[in-house]
Amino acid sequence: MPEPMLPDNLIPFNRPSIEGREIEYIQTAVEHGHTSASGPFSQLAVDELKEATGAADVLLTTSCTAALEMAAILLDLEPGDTVVVPSFGFVTTALSFVRQGARVLFCDIESETLGIDAGRLAEIMDDTVRAVIPIHYAGIGGQIDEIRAVLDEWPRAELVEDNAQGLFASYKGEPLGSFGRFSAISFHETKNFICGEGGAFVVNNQADADRAHVIYDKGTNRRAFLHGQVDKYSWQDLGSSFGMADVLAAYLYGQLKEKESILAKRRHVFEHYRDALSPLVDSHGIRLPVIPEHCEQSYHMFYVLLPDAEARNQVLKSMNDDGIYATFHYVPLHSAPGGVAVAARELACPVTDDVSRRLLRLPFYTSLAQADLDRVTESFTRAVDRL
Repeated sequence: MPEPMLPDNLIPFNRPSIEGREIEYIQTAVEHGHTSASGPFSQLAVDELKEATGAADVLLTTSCTAALEMAAILLDLEPGDTVVVPSFGFVTTALSFVRQGARVLFCDIESETLGIDAGRLAEIMDDTVRAVIPIHYAGIGGQIDEIRAVLDEWPRAELVEDNAQGLFASYKGEPLGSFGRFSAISFHETKNFICGEGGAFVVNNQADADRAHVIYDKGTNRRAFLHGQVDKYSWQDLGSSFGMADVLAAYLYGQLKEKESILAKRRHVFEHYRDALSPLVDSHGIRLPVIPEHCEQSYHMFYVLLPDAEARNQVLKSMNDDGIYATFHYVPLHSAPGGVAVAARELACPVTDDVSRRLLRLPFYTSLAQADLDRVTESFTRAVDRL
């Protein structure tokens, strides 16, 4: 048995946990003898996700990145094509499309929910844009209606949702991930529902399903062969080995079956932080997450915006000295060396720059105990009192 990575008195930023029958299901998958992709537990997990998203089809992938890479292949990108991604995001949201030859327009975010700013999006759109990829930051839908209205003016551009953080969240009563042609979900160990490393590719138009399966099956028509539609399968298209192992799907299925319990525990963490820190908003000039009335969040994270970068860094150091692993989040993509290299043109992202300097994320995981929650908020309060 490996030794614990952290001393008992330290509170990590994230800690994966077993919430139900995950170990039993993993053992069953191994004993069943089908541990590779597209096994029995894969189908069970897919059924859960299709019901949650209303999708035409869902394909379990090795990561959310792999799901976005599948979207990039299905778009048939050509030289000169661009995609729009928020600068405040993880590198693979852009990289998945860059690998298929696209250049990137880095869009600024709006200051309320920290998603793509639809007004700024309208200003930077042009005829080269083939896809807009909003990130539903913290599992909040942001300006979906406004983004779709912009895309209505540019019929060549598709909506692809990076819903890594938003499974089981909704926007005006509709599931996040159901608004675009495609969407992608993450089951990385830092997310709400986990299997170590994993993701899902969500297909919202039935017309895309057959080709998606060819790409998923290493560019072959293996699925058609298994369904008796052809007498043998062969190389047909682009593709890769995108499939999640069934032993990981068993882990994931165990988590998905505990949906209500997991979301309730995470909601408790969020509400504790919100209630404990709300008195500091006026007295210390901090800002807590904004959840619009029409958005049902996923309870993925809790962040705080400090007055400036110096205050953020001082609070981080103070909390880390207390043995509490709070952290910052994204470094702006538009100014990173890799982002500069693939940018279609230089665009200013002042809100992204500002938020990136001031944002602090508190420890947030499903098994976070009440005593540890109290320690986190007490440490944070002491730290801001010293500013």
